[in-house]
Amino acid sequence: MIPIVKADGTAEQQLLSALRSRAGEVDKKVTESVAGILERVRLEGDAAVKYYTEKFDGQLPPAFEVDREAINDALTNADPAFVEALLNAQANIAAFHNRQKRESFIDPHPDGVILGQRIRGLKRVGLYVPGGTAAYPSSVLMNAIPAKIAGVEEIVMVTPPLKDGRANPDILVAAAICGVDRVFLMGGAQAVAALAYGTETVPQVDKIVGPGNIFVATAKKLLYGTVDIDMIAGPSEILVLADESADPVYVAADLMNQAEHDRLASAILITTSEKLAEGTVRELYRQMERLSRKEIIDQSLTNFGGVIVCGDMDTAVRLANQVAPEHLELSVDNPFLYLGRIDNAGSVFMGHFSPEPLGDYYAGPNHVLPTSGTARFFSPLSVDTFVKKSSFIYYTKDALREAAEDIVTLAEKEGLTAHAGAVKVRFPDKWKE
Repeated sequence: MIPIVKADGTAEQQLLSALRSRAGEVDKKVTESVAGILERVRLEGDAAVKYYTEKFDGQLPPAFEVDREAINDALTNADPAFVEALLNAQANIAAFHNRQKRESFIDPHPDGVILGQRIRGLKRVGLYVPGGTAAYPSSVLMNAIPAKIAGVEEIVMVTPPLKDGRANPDILVAAAICGVDRVFLMGGAQAVAALAYGTETVPQVDKIVGPGNIFVATAKKLLYGTVDIDMIAGPSEILVLADESADPVYVAADLMNQAEHDRLASAILITTSEKLAEGTVRELYRQMERLSRKEIIDQSLTNFGGVIVCGDMDTAVRLANQVAPEHLELSVDNPFLYLGRIDNAGSVFMGHFSPEPLGDYYAGPNHVLPTSGTARFFSPLSVDTFVKKSSFIYYTKDALREAAEDIVTLAEKEGLTAHAGAVKVRFPDKWKE
């Protein structure tokens, strides 16, 4: 049973502390196991990937790389309604992310100094996409579209094969629509390692993005530095911030739409209405009975769910910012009144008719979001995720002479005499040996 507590300064903090326990340290055995897989792939390349694919996925695919004809055939043979839905979602996602593009700039000064910044897409990015029963074509869209907009030259996708060694056709359809360049049938930590190190078959990438299980997440964490990654993703979470205008039928449905992801998923309702709190709990258990993943939902709500009743909205907003959830729904009469006060959230869903699945699939903003309270300092996946920036500096001799004494003073204050010397040597008339 999902717990209900009344905020009194202690009860709600105890509840939130218990919920945070799900984001604890990764089991040492998982880390050790993943580290061994990474090292073997680094040393043995394709041979190690084949070994782990047979061990964990049951059967090797006929070839690791899916040929372009198979990708195109998947699109041709797909359900037209599914293709149309993907295309409509693609249009929305592309329109939103196109607004995130930033241009390089050049800043010329009257004294001849020229400063600037170059922004360009990464050369090659790896996209991890879960396969099998947990296949999410929407993740292909959310990762590949901003990468393309950023100007990434090549997108390499890895996805686990089905039990018969084939690719999940829905994943291939999304890859075709988004213009993914190459697709490899491999999953788990071994696929992440193949992307990071490169093998005889898989090209080395500059960055790895995309969701995965604990082994995938741990592999990305361990390989950070060898390759860049998007973020360390934890279990899914939602926080609904509601007043008395909210409908318990809607709120319950929205809480469960995240709880069904995982037994470790977290669903929290913070409200000023005791009536809404009680009504939502009743609705949770009424609606749950007809859902296919009701056992997962029940465990998620019991272990990592909670309802907090607050005396006022100020307290409710403060608690929401403390949680810093991945998804935050403002199920209130006037959501725009509170938007400016929400400082910590991956994505904010406003009003009674903006449920979280709207962001998962369709509206346009990215659904790859910071979890486990990291919305305090991390941002959603975006076009910026896939670019690199470099600055450039041009000074004339006269401009450097004007700045020289300040530079020398700062360098010598830090005891870096060679730094100072690199300036002094250019002006022997000012500094004699």
